[in-house]
Amino acid sequence: MRAFLFPGQGSQSVGMGKALADASPAARELFQEVDDALKQNLFRIMVEGPDSDLTLTENAQPAIMANAIATLRVMQKEGSFSLADKGDYVAGHSLGEYSALCAVEAFDITTTAHLLKLRGQAMQAAVPVGEGAMAALLGADIDKAQALADAAAQGEVCAVANDNDPSQVVISGHRGAIERAVAMVKDHGIKRGVLLPVSAPFHCELMQPAADAMAQALADAALSAPLLPVYANVLAAPIADAEEIKARLVEQVTGRVRWRESVAAMWDAGVTEFVELGGKVLGPMVKRIAPDATVRSIVTMDDIEAALAAF
Repeated sequence: MRAFLFPGQGSQSVGMGKALADASPAARELFQEVDDALKQNLFRIMVEGPDSDLTLTENAQPAIMANAIATLRVMQKEGSFSLADKGDYVAGHSLGEYSALCAVEAFDITTTAHLLKLRGQAMQAAVPVGEGAMAALLGADIDKAQALADAAAQGEVCAVANDNDPSQVVISGHRGAIERAVAMVKDHGIKRGVLLPVSAPFHCELMQPAADAMAQALADAALSAPLLPVYANVLAAPIADAEEIKARLVEQVTGRVRWRESVAAMWDAGVTEFVELGGKVLGPMVKRIAPDATVRSIVTMDDIEAALAAF
């Protein structure tokens, strides 16, 4: 069995999508569709930067999605590839869940771009800049991370945001609490704590205003039944019902990204091959969760040709 995966925030880089667009009319068409939907030249920011503009959450989220879906579109248009025929499940890390839903035709590209633009803006607006923070805990499992978060909170928010793999957990919350946690890592048997260069504390209760905004936006969004089941971040389980998908996407804004559990659940369900579209971030995590899995990352035209020959 095979699952297709879609990367999350942090996988953006200036120049992304350029080689694909240079080589493929299908990619150029997709990037233009996203630009038209957003009424901005997002693709120019993707290709030329500056990095400060691309890193803005409201730009990074639709850009990462566009790059992943452009990769898929090239495979579909130029390789007669069918995700529904070649895959069993899809999953995405945080914003990547929207990319996954677009890939299985639950959302169209215009709706996906609009939702991610709004999501980025709402997340940025939820907490004043400087009041929140996130940190990666290296050499931490979920139990150690939770104990550290509880100890560092001291009346503030300090929560496990991303359970990425057996050796990396991300915490999120008030800046003071996160800085305390980083200072306390050794006391909890954790190798290192690294503050992340993010502009807001994602996936914790401080994001509730953003969750409210997404609830309103998703209520009005057209959503079809997905071609394949989608592993929901907050459940680490597959769902296919349109209303449940919307509810879980709202929960996801403040809820934990249960990536380690999701990959482990897919492995237990019989998935032995994991294919990341548009990034090389999730593959290494998968190998740390399911060492015997086959992992493929598809980013370049060469990657696409090799994958099409292999599938």
